[in-house]
Amino acid sequence: MMYSVLFIFVPVSIVSGFIVSPYSTFSIKQNTCIGAGAGGFEWEDPIEAFDQEVENPFKNNEFDFGDDNFKVDPARLLSPRLQGSNLYFVGMMGCGKTSVANSLARRMGTYNFLDTDTIVESVTKTSISEIFKNEGEESFRAIEAQVLDSVHAYVRCVIGTGGGIVCRLQNWSKLQTGIVIWLDVSPELIISRIGKDPNRPLLQKDDPLLIIKALLEERKKLYNQADVRIEVTEEMNVDDTVNLIIRELHDFIDENPPAWEKVKAKAQEEGLDWVQ
Repeated sequence: MMYSVLFIFVPVSIVSGFIVSPYSTFSIKQNTCIGAGAGGFEWEDPIEAFDQEVENPFKNNEFDFGDDNFKVDPARLLSPRLQGSNLYFVGMMGCGKTSVANSLARRMGTYNFLDTDTIVESVTKTSISEIFKNEGEESFRAIEAQVLDSVHAYVRCVIGTGGGIVCRLQNWSKLQTGIVIWLDVSPELIISRIGKDPNRPLLQKDDPLLIIKALLEERKKLYNQADVRIEVTEEMNVDDTVNLIIRELHDFIDENPPAWEKVKAKAQEEGLDWVQ
């Protein structure tokens, strides 16, 4: 069976359950001018429009994280600071992208989780291992690229991707519309997690550890292009990993402020009033 890779799109039935948040509504309109928002769209969020001054809670000495009875999750403060930008998780198979991305989205509250591998299987009605077996890796990569092309047009998403999505140059033009997070996990830890998983087509060889090491060596320079690198060790569980990501993202936003903050700072330096 040949899968058409010319006009693949993500059906509304797949997207709607993830994209529309019960806590927020936003309008999307085609943007024809330079400086489009995430995915080439200009969008307005009535909730976050008033939250542009949210600070990094880890660098604010006056911030109250609460106590055992009521705690404030710093993940909730990421959403207004991200201004709708998507978060893309990359990394080797078995590094935990799906579970970590899903957990982060849940803790953020107003962001939603998507997984490109799950969408590929939904739109083709075929497992990834079957696509590899019947059509080959190149066919799968073509479908994967078009799924990414579809989902990147949405905002406020945490997106888990396939391990090889970084290998196609065209995919980076989509990934770089958001913030890319690399979960860096050693080959030995990956193998201890997934072994010779029959659902991992690239591991169906005699020495899966050798394959993981070779793939990581081949892709490492691509993973290194991520905005945030998270080194995951054997002692870290999903919560530990997500906690580290939340802190690193707050720091990354401080170091890479959005355009409006740069304009505001310049105006203030020049003694001009900033119009909210």
